[in-house]
Amino acid sequence: MAPVEQDTLAVREQLFHDRVRECIICALLFVSLYILCHFIITHFKKHTDFTAVHDDEDAAVNRIALGLCTFTLAVALGAVLLLPFSIISNEVLLSFPQNYYIQWLNGSLVHGLWNLVFLFSNLSLVFLMPFAYFFTESEGFAGSKKVGHPVGVPSPVPPIAGSSLTLLPQGIMARVYETSVVLLLLTLLVLGMVWVASAIVGNNAASRQSLYDLWEYYLPYLYSCISLFGVLLLLLCTPFGLSTMFTVTGKLLVKPRLLEDLDEQLSCTRLEEAAVSRRI
Repeated sequence: MAPVEQDTLAVREQLFHDRVRECIICALLFVSLYILCHFIITHFKKHTDFTAVHDDEDAAVNRIALGLCTFTLAVALGAVLLLPFSIISNEVLLSFPQNYYIQWLNGSLVHGLWNLVFLFSNLSLVFLMPFAYFFTESEGFAGSKKVGHPVGVPSPVPPIAGSSLTLLPQGIMARVYETSVVLLLLTLLVLGMVWVASAIVGNNAASRQSLYDLWEYYLPYLYSCISLFGVLLLLLCTPFGLSTMFTVTGKLLVKPRLLEDLDEQLSCTRLEEAAVSRRI
């Protein structure tokens, strides 16, 4: 094999190993965030929401909604932690440039994480969160079959062990169909309103043609607008939250008496005692 081919093969092999390492690191980070977010949601949620459900269909729907919400929270937490991770990784690389064990904290990994966070953020914002909401509120189209059969009624499908109901696939699928149709109609409604508003404001063919650049322009613009709204909401709510926190803390904690004048308190007590004795 020629030296040039060997060098090309070595470069391709190195690129392959780098890509596999980045995929493994991204997968481990996301799994860690998903597990952490699952514990957070299960800690703060009400137990009656997902555990005390007597219908297998509702329980399955709640589990799916819980998974979608956990995925969305993991993506949001990853988006929040991505900037500190980028800064810390850059500082570590600048501090230890010759260390072999930290060379995986490179620009390619950070760039890949940014792309994944941007992709999943748009996916969660546009599809997963509305789907989870409409999925929990859906009941299936009219005429869809009931998911469960009570005990004692013959069923064509064997019952689930330890349950009084029999899970049929068309019950969940009816809700999925209804949620998909509602989400599609909502998407068409929003896109139509944006199209009409753009046509009214622009009143030319270029503005209507620019709506075809949905992925390249409008989704990043929507993501930036929602991020700006979140930052403004944070700036508005932080002072009120801090004032409320200090007010509640001041009510709960006992004020220290280190700087109080005991002689003044003693004289006030004597004057009060003298006034009470005079009244008596």
